[in-house]
Amino acid sequence: MRRRDFITILGGAATASPLAARAQQRERMRRIGVLNGFGEGDQDAQARIAAFQQELQRLGWTEGRNVRFEVRWAEDDTRKFPAYAAEFVSLPTDVVFTVSQPAFDAMREATRSIPVVFVQVTDPVGRGLIGSLARPGGNMTGFANYETVAGKFVEMLKEIAPGIAEVAVILHPENDSNIANINAIEAAARLLGVRFSIIRARERADIERGIEAFAAKSNTGLIVLSNATTTVHRELIAALAIRHRLSAIYPYRYFAAAGGLLSYGADLMNVYRQAAGYVDRILRGTKPEDLPIQQPVKLELVINLKAAKAIGLTIPEIFLVRADEVIE
Repeated sequence: MRRRDFITILGGAATASPLAARAQQRERMRRIGVLNGFGEGDQDAQARIAAFQQELQRLGWTEGRNVRFEVRWAEDDTRKFPAYAAEFVSLPTDVVFTVSQPAFDAMREATRSIPVVFVQVTDPVGRGLIGSLARPGGNMTGFANYETVAGKFVEMLKEIAPGIAEVAVILHPENDSNIANINAIEAAARLLGVRFSIIRARERADIERGIEAFAAKSNTGLIVLSNATTTVHRELIAALAIRHRLSAIYPYRYFAAAGGLLSYGADLMNVYRQAAGYVDRILRGTKPEDLPIQQPVKLELVINLKAAKAIGLTIPEIFLVRADEVIE
C-alpha cells in the first residue's frame, strides 16, 4: 500500500501515521485569549496588542490560518474581568495573555489549568501569587514590573524640583499589587526628608478631588503608579498636574506622551513582544512552570518639555542628558 507516510492500517482501521498527525497538529487552529484591562479606544494599548500579535505572526502564528485571537477590553470595569475570564475557560482557549493586575487576578481565580502569560503585574512572588521567579509553578508565568523602582521616583522629583517637601501617590484602594512600590516610596521619602501621603482613587471623580485637595498644599510632587484606573485617566491626571503646577512622575512612556512631565519604567512594546515569545513556546509544548518570570533589564526615562514649560519648571541639563527620549 502506498502513501504509508500518511495512512497506516491497524486492526483493519485506517489511522493517521505519526508524520501526518504531527502535520495536523501543526495546522490545528489555536485560540489565544487576550484579557486587557484598558479601553478598546486606547490607541497606545491597541499598538501594544498589535506588537504582540505581529511578533506571534513572525514566529509562525497567522490569524485565520493556525491561530484565532479573542481580544477582550475590560476598560477598568471590575465586573468585566471575571466574566471575560470565565468566557476564556468555556471557549476554551489554548493560552491567555493578561494585561494588568485585575486581568491576572481574574484568570488566576478562573483556572489553574489553562496556561497564562502576564504583563504589567507587580511583585507576584512577594505577594505569594507565584512560586518563584525561576520556577513559577502552576499555569502562570510572564513579565513582572520591577517592584522597587518607585523609590527612584522620589529621588528624580527632588532632583528636578529640590523644593519638594511632600509627595502623594495615586493609589486604587482595592489594588494590593503596589504594596512593594508604596514601601519603596515611603523609604525613599523618609531618607530624603520628604513627607508622604496617598490619594485613594477608584474613579475619575476621586482623582479630581484628590489632586485638587493635595495641590492646595505647597511644595508638593505627584507620583502615579501603574494600574488600569490611572492608565484610563492618564490624560486627566496629566492635565490636573499641569493646572496645579505639580511636578509629577509616571511609570510608562504613554503617560508622558499623554502630557505627563516624566516617565520612568520598562519599554512596554519590547515587553509585549517578549510575551509573544512565551506564548509561542507554550503553544509548541513548553509548560508555563518551565518559563521563568522575567523583570525589565532596562528602564527608559522620558521627559516632556512641553509639560515642564507649562508648570514653569526648568529641567536640569544633566537630567536631560540621561533621558532616553525628550518630547518637545
